Amino acid sequence: MRRKQMSNHSSITEFLLLAFADMRELQLLHFWLFLGIYLAALLANGLIITAIACDHRLHTPMNFFLLNLSLLDLGSISTTVPKAMASSLWDTRAISFLGCAAQVFFVFFLFGAEYSLLTVMAYDRYVAICKPLHYGTLLGSRACVHMAAAAWGSGFLHAVLHTANTFSVPLCQGNAVDQFFCEIPQILKLACSDAYLREVGVLAVGVCFGFGCFVFIVLSYVQIFRAVLRIPSEQGRYKAFSMCLPHLAVASLFISTVMFAYLKPPSLSSPSLDLLVAVLYSVVPPAVNPFLYSIRNQDLQDALKKLIQSVIFQKQ
Repeated sequence: MRRKQMSNHSSITEFLLLAFADMRELQLLHFWLFLGIYLAALLANGLIITAIACDHRLHTPMNFFLLNLSLLDLGSISTTVPKAMASSLWDTRAISFLGCAAQVFFVFFLFGAEYSLLTVMAYDRYVAICKPLHYGTLLGSRACVHMAAAAWGSGFLHAVLHTANTFSVPLCQGNAVDQFFCEIPQILKLACSDAYLREVGVLAVGVCFGFGCFVFIVLSYVQIFRAVLRIPSEQGRYKAFSMCLPHLAVASLFISTVMFAYLKPPSLSSPSLDLLVAVLYSVVPPAVNPFLYSIRNQDLQDALKKLIQSVIFQKQ
């Protein structure tokens, strides 16, 4: 039986991804829709990265973390969306075994790092609101670099662990993945009976780490809201809330959709629901995050206007 399982595993050279539609017109509609979202994400995140890097007034801890978030968003949307667009445009579902493994690695790496970075950004907001006199000490340039490096490093370690473990599991349930990109829960559905339990154990470790970050974010915001409500002036409370709401919105969207995707009971699973949830956590945040963060950040808005104007005038 063991020999048969390994034979079936080694015989898989490609996977078949889930198609968004069978009709050619809907496939092309999906292609153009994803192309628009992808270009918007590239432009918005690229502008934020350039503005923060070039404007010394934006060299603050929060903007440094925002720059890292934009880099992660660029990477994450580039891992899944271009392949999905190519599949719809050329009417093909196939992805190579190595290509699938690469997608799993980069999805876990970039989303894991983003989750860790959102936790660090919650700490930044906590210090800014609750310990403003110690902000420069607790969030100096060296501390910010170390925290950002820890976020990227934790994502990399999780990616190596999960990718190696997932693709060492014998697969004998075909090669059709019920998702538009290679996602671990969908690949584990192809595993031989009981062979997936090892990866479930590794996923449990990841869930514990993720739950710890979630608790830290929640406790940070409990302290933040308590501090904000003690501010006597209405203008002061409004300013404090404005500092926190973009991060809270981004973190809530990302965490809720990822948790639902990976922790929902099997009875709630269906191809259409899984597809919708995957789009919500892998495609929407990278496109929406730049707008959520810039909408309340006047300094960033001014820098973006200055950058766009300089580009337009140079072309003229």
